[in-house]
Amino acid sequence: MPDQNVSVADPAVVKRAVGAAAIGNITEWYDFGVYGYLTTTISKVFFTDLSGPVATIATFGLFAVSFLIRPFGGLFFGPLSDRIGRKRVLSLTVVLMALGTFAIGVVPGYEAIGIAAPLLVLFARLVQGVSTGGEYGSAMTFIAEYAPDRRRGFLGSWLEFGTLTGYAFGATIATVLTAVLTEDQLLSWGWRIPFLIALPIGLVGLYLRLRLEETPAFANYVSGEGKQRGSAGQELRTIFSRYWPAMLLCAGLVLAWNVTNYMLTSYLPTYLTDTLPGHGEDGVGETAAQVLQIVVLVLLMVVVTFLGRLSDRFGRRRIVMAGCLGLVVLSLPAVLLLRVGGNVATFAGLAVMGLTLVCFSSTLPSTLPAMFPTHIRAGALSIAFNISVSLFGGTTSTVMGALVAGTGDLNWPAYYLIAAGVVGAICIYLTRESAGRPLQGSPAIVSPEELTGSRR
Repeated sequence: MPDQNVSVADPAVVKRAVGAAAIGNITEWYDFGVYGYLTTTISKVFFTDLSGPVATIATFGLFAVSFLIRPFGGLFFGPLSDRIGRKRVLSLTVVLMALGTFAIGVVPGYEAIGIAAPLLVLFARLVQGVSTGGEYGSAMTFIAEYAPDRRRGFLGSWLEFGTLTGYAFGATIATVLTAVLTEDQLLSWGWRIPFLIALPIGLVGLYLRLRLEETPAFANYVSGEGKQRGSAGQELRTIFSRYWPAMLLCAGLVLAWNVTNYMLTSYLPTYLTDTLPGHGEDGVGETAAQVLQIVVLVLLMVVVTFLGRLSDRFGRRRIVMAGCLGLVVLSLPAVLLLRVGGNVATFAGLAVMGLTLVCFSSTLPSTLPAMFPTHIRAGALSIAFNISVSLFGGTTSTVMGALVAGTGDLNWPAYYLIAAGVVGAICIYLTRESAGRPLQGSPAIVSPEELTGSRR
């Protein structure tokens, strides 16, 4: 008989849990890729009465709304996940995310219904943002609570494999449609196709999540001390009064991770195609920038789970610290490569930045849930994560655009990444190593192989 303080993971169930969690990230970042790559087209459809630059700003504004609203989603869905279970919340958020993206694809254009068109898109972005705010923290918690302690890094890295897959899939579809359709076809109906595809993706996610039971950690909590759990308000007071040091460390790590993430995926396409040429440097063409970025994302998909496995063997802190030091040391050389222009130098600069990003993406999904105990894990993680993303990640493009325009210094992306690396290095230095250890407030989780080996 296994020790009563040890839970044995069923490999088949763990695989289903990882897939069910990762598909939510696919849905979220599919939306990001499609919206980002079709920004110019969307601006023409929904802001017909505005000039090109103003329409583009308005379109980015609609996109930014989903970031501004995310903390409210975290405040609502995170504690809810600690009260009614991870599975129920994740089933709801994946549907809402898919509906928010799908809805954009069925909204008539400005020429058909006037100002109501962008207002309906705004509502869809609000739905998408609120649901996303509850999705990622609960998804990290879900995988972490299912995974064996010695494989949590590897299994958690598949969550970010879903991120990369979703973004690359959305970006590829948008790029192909832009290449094969005429501008009139794209404006009249072609742009709607990728948004409509989001609904079946979300329904697949719902099906996968409904097939699963609640996580063992949450089930043990509910059957024990969870019987006496208080209200959501009491949980929020507990989070901010007792766990604020862990919240700050979590937010700092998310800052380093997401500033790098949004620099690469959101700001650099504009930097390469508009900012550099606008300052008399070469840059690259729009299609080349899109293709190079997709290639880098595919490269990261190959690397991310390998680094997740390494974090199980050598520790999370070492991998994350390597990413932070990479930002400090390599950000300026990477940006200088981008400024050289041409496909080879641009790819090299993007790849260097991507490889620093993957140190965070592969390891933090298993690091962050371990910072909090079971009874407030999803709530604390969702709140800290989304506040940091909204304040620092989602604003990266806006801040970079303002700093470069205001100073004329094209190296500002490097300076910003260096600062993020310093913050991340301090936070990971102060964070306890969690590789191979049980989650706080949970029994040890082992694989059947580990249990068999311990009996010999």
